[in-house]
Formats: sequence, C-alpha cells, structure tokens
Amino acid sequence: MKNSKWVIFIGCLIVFNLFVWREIIFNSPDKKTGIYFFDVGQGDSKIAILPGNVKILIDGGPNKKILEKLSEVISPTDRYIDLVILSHPHIDHFGGLIDVVKRYQIGIFVLTGAYSDSSAFKELLKTLKEKNIKTITFAEKDKITYQNNEIKTLFPPNGFKTKDLNDASLILDFKNEFARILFTGDLGTKGEDYILKKYDLKSDIIKIPHHGSKASFNEEFLKAVNPKISVIEVGKNSYGHPAPVILEILKEVKSQIFRTDKNGTIKIILDNYKLNVFAK
Repeated sequence: MKNSKWVIFIGCLIVFNLFVWREIIFNSPDKKTGIYFFDVGQGDSKIAILPGNVKILIDGGPNKKILEKLSEVISPTDRYIDLVILSHPHIDHFGGLIDVVKRYQIGIFVLTGAYSDSSAFKELLKTLKEKNIKTITFAEKDKITYQNNEIKTLFPPNGFKTKDLNDASLILDFKNEFARILFTGDLGTKGEDYILKKYDLKSDIIKIPHHGSKASFNEEFLKAVNPKISVIEVGKNSYGHPAPVILEILKEVKSQIFRTDKNGTIKIILDNYKLNVFAK
C-alpha cells in the first residue's frame, strides 16, 4: 500500500447481499466518476474510477493489450485495483486479466461460479491463488456500495446452471445520483427475458450485450432500457458484430451509439447530472 492511501476493505456476505466499504484518506480526491470502455479488439473491458481513486475493472479483453489501456488512465506508480469483476469465463473477457493479476495488486476478484475447462482459465485461477487474491462469487441481488455508488447484480440467479457460458454472464446495475449504467456481458435472450420480467431496466447507458450479436437481439429488452448512450465493445470480426438489427433498434429509441472499433476507448464522465462523452 502507498503512504498516500489508507485502504480498509470490510466484506460482509449475508444471504444474497455483499457490502464492501472502503475508507480512503487521499490528498486530492477526484470527485467525479469516470467510466472507460477500452478498445481491446474483439473483446470486453471497462473500468470505473470513482471518487477517491477507487477502481473497479470489469473484464480484461482477450490479451495483454489491457495493460496498455490501463496505463492510459492509471498512474504508472499506482499498481492497485480495488475490485476486478469477470462477467463470464470466455477468453475475450478474461484473457488479459491474467496479466492484470500478475502486474497489479487486487483487493477482491469477483467470479460468477461458471467454470471453463480451458487452459487459460485454469492459469487465471492458478495465478489468483499464487498471488493470494481473495475471490468471491456473485449472483443475483449481491451488491457493492461505496459512498453514493452502488453496483447490484441482476443476473444470474443463485444456483443458476447453463451449458452456454454466455448465458451465465453477470448483469451489473451501476447507479449513483447522476446516472444508471447497465453492464451486460455476453448475455443472451433468455437472460434478457428473465431480468425484463423482474426489473425496471430504464438506464442512461448500456453496454450492449455480446458485442452487438444477433444472438442477443431482444427488441423489447432494448426498448425497456431505452438508453441515452449505447456502447458496443467490438473489434474486427467474422461474426457480423454488431448486427444491423441491433443498430436499427438503438436508432429507433434515439440512443447515441459509440463503438470501440470506430471510436477507440470511450470515456464517460458522470458529473452534475450530465453525461460527458469523450471519443474520437
């Protein structure tokens, strides 16, 4: 730990709810929340940097390119990430996390409980163990709170089983007084139907599921979210991502569309009820 920071983590998991408190004494705390959707090619990775330099990394893309992206938003002398969350164990979401775990100190690492037999995923779990990083499993209703920021898990339900790892994706609902953001991993239509029936999903920003795949096309779901801003994390691919039908629905609901393959890293600052977007 650095001398300029005093960090206290208290984790308490009771039934479904996880609360993490972090108290920080920091010389010049940034009072604005920034969300960075990284251009890591055909994969997903984003980081939320909260007031007081609290960092929450969600997914790590397919390879070590994430280290370059993190260095653009984190000071080279800062080697601490408070929370790393893996949406599901497909390599385009966790491949880069192996190098992140090796380079950075991590407070807590969040998994879904879904498992992959791939050698890369086994390497990630081995590295977490070797680095003695605390891991926890998230399911529906688990949540993290820090000051006025909350991240709540909407999916999957506790004990959920599936053969398709995409369908096990964590759906994270981020809220503070300025905005609501829905992080969707690679969730398919079954999961979208589940949360659509159970939750009010209207959000300011959505990370479009599964790189804009047709497999995640659910018109009712997108219209229920009705986002002001839609971010598609996608790179050069042969899958047809993003599907034209997804783009048409987003235009229909008058959502601004940003794509990492066209706009590079997308930075959104949440400040005084405004969404300030920085993209090329």
